[in-house]
Amino acid sequence: MSERATAGPDCGRTLLPAWLVPWMGRWLPPVRRDVLLALVFVVGDTLLTLSHGSWWPQRPGTVAWFLLGLQVLVDAGLVLRRRAPLAVLGAVTAYTVLVTVLVSTGSTGGQPGPWTVWAPMAAVLVAYLPVAYPAVRRPGWVLVGLLTLVSARVWEPSAAVVTIAVLRTTLGPLLALYFGARHRLVSVLRERAERAEREKYLLAAQARADERARIAAEMHDVVTHRLSLMVLSAGALRVRARDEETRRSAEELRAAGCQALDELRDLVGILRMTEDAERPAVGDLATLVAESESVGIRTELAQVGDPGRASPVVGRTAYRVVQEALTNVRKHAPGASVRVEVRYDTDRVRVRVANTAPAGPPDPALAGSGSGTGLAGLRQRIELVRGTLTARPGADGGFEVVADLPAYVPTAEPGAEPTGKTGSKLGTTPETTEALR
Repeated sequence: MSERATAGPDCGRTLLPAWLVPWMGRWLPPVRRDVLLALVFVVGDTLLTLSHGSWWPQRPGTVAWFLLGLQVLVDAGLVLRRRAPLAVLGAVTAYTVLVTVLVSTGSTGGQPGPWTVWAPMAAVLVAYLPVAYPAVRRPGWVLVGLLTLVSARVWEPSAAVVTIAVLRTTLGPLLALYFGARHRLVSVLRERAERAEREKYLLAAQARADERARIAAEMHDVVTHRLSLMVLSAGALRVRARDEETRRSAEELRAAGCQALDELRDLVGILRMTEDAERPAVGDLATLVAESESVGIRTELAQVGDPGRASPVVGRTAYRVVQEALTNVRKHAPGASVRVEVRYDTDRVRVRVANTAPAGPPDPALAGSGSGTGLAGLRQRIELVRGTLTARPGADGGFEVVADLPAYVPTAEPGAEPTGKTGSKLGTTPETTEALR
């Protein structure tokens, strides 16, 4: 089994700071990085040696030039430090022992200065290999210890030589340990921050669920009570009325109240649902068209594309656009005909409701009913899903409402990727989607 295969989980650790590793990995792949690093040590060790900063003698002979060439080969072998870390460390240690023996016996052609360290500068890099590669840790530390003793020349102690040698062989491991501990600390802090963000989101989701349940209870207790009284009063009026027109009006009022109760029941059910529960489908557009025709308004529906392409929140918004537009036609354009067009594309949903010119003046009582903020509220609802609403008079004297909506808007915040922000791709937030349900 090769050293590469048994290197273990720390085999990719480097001496570079964490912020520099992504930049280096992007612009300089590992192979080129190793070649460049080996080239730097080759040039640096060669210049240091020839300038008499290492073992180079005053009168170099053949052996000195041979050792210089061998030093170049040893430094160049740093390109294999990832594949064969123990072999590279052994080569540097063996070369240091050989240089020490030859220089000490005078075989290189003279004695260098007594304060110089004869080990190559590559010792700084190879000394960290036992820290980065657990598979070679035990023999690696033995070689590092031998390299330190030989470099320090403990048989002829010198404070300068010992200090430089120890620094040269301990700097790499110390930096590796520091950056390794820093990386683990940053990972732990990041994990804690992500866990805190997830807990914060869960608490917010629980608070929203509690508030929705409270609103649902209030609507059920207050609004349902009043609507029930209205329906009962209308039923009693229908029974007691003497003329047919009053009985018909009372029946219509009772039916409208019953329908309002059904819609309120659906709304309360939506408010009481959890975010993970399946949401009920919005009413069919054909039902809206049928209701409009039942009160004497000629209405035509044209749908193009697959409604399944639209996410639920977009489908509900499109439904509300058609509902509001048809309501306005009944109030302000009596006798007009209406065409409803809905187009479902891959990434957009386009809704257009256009009516012709009214056949007569609107009923003032009917036109004045309501809050008068229907289109304004509808525009705000559409803007929440990053859509646009256009309401303008038509060329034939009628009116048209056009809504352009994105086909997809997420209705629940995913919990698998905490990033510190709760927004979706389209810029919606859980608070935003709550307003759309």
